[in-house]
Amino acid sequence: MGLTVQERWADRTDRGALGAWRPDVAAAWRALWWSRAVIWVAGLSAIGIWGVHAGKRATFDPAALTRPWSPLGDLLVAPAARWDSVWLLSVAGSGYGGGDDRAAFFPLYPLLIRVGGTIVGSPLLAAVLISWVAFLAGLTVLHRLAVLELDRESARWAVVALALFPGSLWFSAAYSESLFLLVSVGAVLAARTGHWTWAGVLGALAAATRSAGVLLLVPLVLLWWDARAPRRDLAWLALVPCGLGAFCAYLALTGHAANAPFAAQDTWHRAFAWPWGGVRDGAVAAWEGLRQVVHGAAPPVYFMKAGGDPVEVGRHNLMLFGFLVLAVPALIGALRRLPLAHGAYAAVALAMPLSYPVGPQPLMSLPRFEAVLYPLFLWLGWWLARGAPWRRHLVLGVFAAGLAVFSMLFSTWHWVA
Repeated sequence: MGLTVQERWADRTDRGALGAWRPDVAAAWRALWWSRAVIWVAGLSAIGIWGVHAGKRATFDPAALTRPWSPLGDLLVAPAARWDSVWLLSVAGSGYGGGDDRAAFFPLYPLLIRVGGTIVGSPLLAAVLISWVAFLAGLTVLHRLAVLELDRESARWAVVALALFPGSLWFSAAYSESLFLLVSVGAVLAARTGHWTWAGVLGALAAATRSAGVLLLVPLVLLWWDARAPRRDLAWLALVPCGLGAFCAYLALTGHAANAPFAAQDTWHRAFAWPWGGVRDGAVAAWEGLRQVVHGAAPPVYFMKAGGDPVEVGRHNLMLFGFLVLAVPALIGALRRLPLAHGAYAAVALAMPLSYPVGPQPLMSLPRFEAVLYPLFLWLGWWLARGAPWRRHLVLGVFAAGLAVFSMLFSTWHWVA
């Protein structure tokens, strides 16, 4: 069973507050380095064997933002700087003046890149450092939350599972995933331990990192209700949507449309269908993908990032539907085993991308969306802790293999998810 708030604080030793976090940091540190080793070994090996897709690199990064150094320096950072890294580095360098399409990328991470780039002398280096530090801190906070809600053994495996999950590729890349993981789990942990001011502030930062940050209101309000906290504490949670509101207000004041973050999704063919409509569309796309792989049938739509190759399109759709299928037992487990606040958050956060499918590829980016859904990994850690060793070896082995494959594709400028 999980620890109560009182037990959590009683668990602290005479080493003080920082000392009490030492086991959490140690667990996060081990998970981070082992998983990042998989990424860099696989990514650099793939480049050494096959090289990079020069055409896609030139098309998506004409300004060479992901290769600002010598060939050796650019090679070493390759597993961290591809695809959407270009968008985020562009926003960090010149803001939102390059067109409303940039507004799809929320401002907190690019702002930190801009500040960090001034300090270290390179926006790309700053972006990677921010992601690594945020990922280490995010794993640490996740471990502490898992100890609270479950137990130490479950916390250990939850952190390892998240670090090795194929979608964790983006936690050490120049992407905003690691920052979002840190502030979102941090907000929930703050609420769980009765620190409502911090819960509101961190929730607002999450909403300034990704649009899904506003959904943190669901677990935060439920935790407030469960804690029977005073009404004045609820007022702090009103800060959460302020992160999104401040971004929209900034865009309006600088000559952009206030709704640009949402209108920009048209660039990626993402549009509202109906609640959970992406499930049906993803299933249809997966079936078509199976036909494409087996029979070489022509794709029903053009997949902009895969280049339109029928087999490649089919494989992507099959793979993405597999991630959806794997999320179902984890979501059910989170709803049944964890406090309602966590399971409810996983449900609404997963419903968001599934209600806005991408026309050419309905489940595009689903592994990235799943990677930041911490309740899925809380439940997975609990399930792994209660199974035989072979269960852990099988699940984590498959995760690590998938992470290696994702890293090889990503590093060589092939679209992953």
